[in-house]
Amino acid sequence: MEKIYRESLELHRRMRGKLEVRGKVPVRTRRDLSRAYTPGVAQVCREIEKDRNRSYLYTIKANTVAIVTDGSAVLGLGNIGGYAAIPVMEGKALLFRDFAGIDAFPICFEGYHTDFIEDVKNIAPVFGGINLEDIAAPKCFAVEEALQDIGIPVMHDDQHGTAVVILAALLNACRATGKNLSDITIAMSGAGAAGYATFRLLKCLGYDRKACVPVGDMVICDTKGIIHKDRPDLLQNKYKYIIAHETNREGRTGTLADAIRGADVFIGVSAPGIVTGKMIRSMNRDAVVFAMANPVPEIMPDIARKAGAAVVGTGRSDFPNQINNVQAFPGIFRGALDARATRITDEMKVAAAHALSGMVKEPKRARILPGTLNRKVAWVVADAVEKAARECGCTVEIG
Repeated sequence: MEKIYRESLELHRRMRGKLEVRGKVPVRTRRDLSRAYTPGVAQVCREIEKDRNRSYLYTIKANTVAIVTDGSAVLGLGNIGGYAAIPVMEGKALLFRDFAGIDAFPICFEGYHTDFIEDVKNIAPVFGGINLEDIAAPKCFAVEEALQDIGIPVMHDDQHGTAVVILAALLNACRATGKNLSDITIAMSGAGAAGYATFRLLKCLGYDRKACVPVGDMVICDTKGIIHKDRPDLLQNKYKYIIAHETNREGRTGTLADAIRGADVFIGVSAPGIVTGKMIRSMNRDAVVFAMANPVPEIMPDIARKAGAAVVGTGRSDFPNQINNVQAFPGIFRGALDARATRITDEMKVAAAHALSGMVKEPKRARILPGTLNRKVAWVVADAVEKAARECGCTVEIG
């Protein structure tokens, strides 16, 4: 790991960052200048003035995404601020370009308490979509909700990108173990951005014709233990209040160990080293374990397997069944941009998950998802998302 850190530091210093802007048309002659800039560009401006949606035809808007953060929840580093978040957002932009041919650019705000919602609205005209990134919960929920009606798709990837890949992995883990999605009980650790979005997506599986019912039940834990209706602190967090009233039908209380006992699936989007082999052994037969805290998961995959887990997934690239956002967000935004979608709906997210899981025709316990570096994934997901967007009717019409 230390070697990678040194190499990364040298790479960034030598290259002065990972992005640059290049023009697509030549400016070598006076005629070139007249067409690309003044006076020719004036006619392009007039066309867009007549119908602002023509910006999709004449400008970078149709293929450009803003990566917006306040640096409050960056990787495993926490609240490091907008300046320190720039290298991560640059990396995200590289993934957009490399996997889905999308031009993306970092927009980094400084300060967790900064209210940048109006600022994002004001810069939205130039972008075809906005990828919210590394914003701490619960602020991330409020920011995303406030930006849903600005006419372009806005998605917090830490929430929904993670949820889509988890759903895809769960669909194939059930196929590999013979479990029925509608019968399983899921224990989840983490009720923040990724945990809340995963819970919501697993509750809306009915949007897909292939899976007409949601999962059986979920028991979700935060740092205080199982979330249940009688917890007095729920009135301070409406998102956990929603979780309490839509999960945990048996009214369980207690610790994470109590939640895991008798569960079919464990999903961890929380903290390192909080799950033991004994806890895995208390799960039902052929248990599915997705321990996704990074870089150190809730339980190391080899320990989970020794304890009897049938399928083990992780966020790490050095173990089988890597569950990574890059399998979702490039394709989701590619499909949304191609459809000129005004938002990203639950139908589009479920379609993305089924497209991703469908790329593995015969899931095995050691292979439930396509490879993270598989360049076909984004385009398969994009096709499904574009189709779902058009079926939803949430697309822009150009006059």
